[in-house]
Amino acid sequence: MASFLIIGAGIGGLTTAHALLRQGHLVTVYEAAAQLREVGAGVVLGANAVRSLATLHLEAAVQAHGTPITRLALADQRGRILQTTDPTYFARKIGYDNLGIHRAALQRALLAGLPANTVRLGCRFERFEATATGVTAYFTDGSPARADALIGADGLHSPVRRQLLPDSQPRYAGYTCWRAVVEASHLQLPVGSSMEIWGDAGRRIGYVPVGQGQVYWFACLNSAQPRNPQFAAFRVADLQRTFADFPVPIPALLAATTDEQLLWNDIMDLPPLSALAYGRVLLLGDAGHATTPNMGQGAGQAVEDATVLAECLAAAPDVAAAFQAFERRRLPRTTRIVTTSWQLGQLAQLENPLLVRLRNVLLRAIPQAVSRRQLAWLYEV
Repeated sequence: MASFLIIGAGIGGLTTAHALLRQGHLVTVYEAAAQLREVGAGVVLGANAVRSLATLHLEAAVQAHGTPITRLALADQRGRILQTTDPTYFARKIGYDNLGIHRAALQRALLAGLPANTVRLGCRFERFEATATGVTAYFTDGSPARADALIGADGLHSPVRRQLLPDSQPRYAGYTCWRAVVEASHLQLPVGSSMEIWGDAGRRIGYVPVGQGQVYWFACLNSAQPRNPQFAAFRVADLQRTFADFPVPIPALLAATTDEQLLWNDIMDLPPLSALAYGRVLLLGDAGHATTPNMGQGAGQAVEDATVLAECLAAAPDVAAAFQAFERRRLPRTTRIVTTSWQLGQLAQLENPLLVRLRNVLLRAIPQAVSRRQLAWLYEV
């Protein structure tokens, strides 16, 4: 049995807490926010991630708040189908569905299953000191906490990673994104159906059902600069004008959205790292391998991290050795996902009309069997 400090109470941090507590370890999660508010939009948990949740006996608690995704469609801005994917093909092979869920609902479900006092709020991490026998974390209020090991699950802008790798900085993908979760039961969209529409001029929009009649939608536009003041001023009406020529149900989804529901962020990732394990300190989730959202695997890879870490600790009681084993197992996979997702985003955001037409022709020509083979590595862990 070992003791762990987890920095960050996001999806990765909370799932890791579950995984380690099940093995009898001592775990405390430290979160900078004073309260875990219902923020964020929707996420997709691939069948691979749902299977990982099942190994922690968390599948039922999470699935109750989401909806299975049974169809993924890719279309052009006229609504003509470029590709369709049947996620149930992989669900049947793996035994679990892809799941659309509100991020806040997922976080609530994970938090509810933890023992009282596992998560400590309002604790902003400042730095750590590591020795051969343990790690001490210091917080901005001056208080310390000591354990056998420390796990940085504190996101894309991870202070833990900054201390380890001061030159490791998030990378701007060249496009920006608006998101919202809206009540859409009145639209009577096909149950379990998700769609993404790749338009011209670097315009892209998509939607995913997330349960309880709600739909998560996102809209992306190219921007030469991050934090573009023009886009900072965008409201729903601006998005309606920008995507006015997109097919149903896009106009109705935007019409169902209020300005207060809009979330706006530039799309960023983390260039692949060469290491995740640093002695008794480990980077996990977005802190170690933040990816663009183009493959729907950001949250899922954090969940996978938790279960793989537990397996490594079970096989190698020495924490540092287990962290090294985790790195060997996870780094090739997360690096491939980060790289592939980045490339997919560049393809989706094309502006050149000739390249857009060529892209669409090629996508239509890909047989479904080939598409399945291309996705198999993602789900069949």
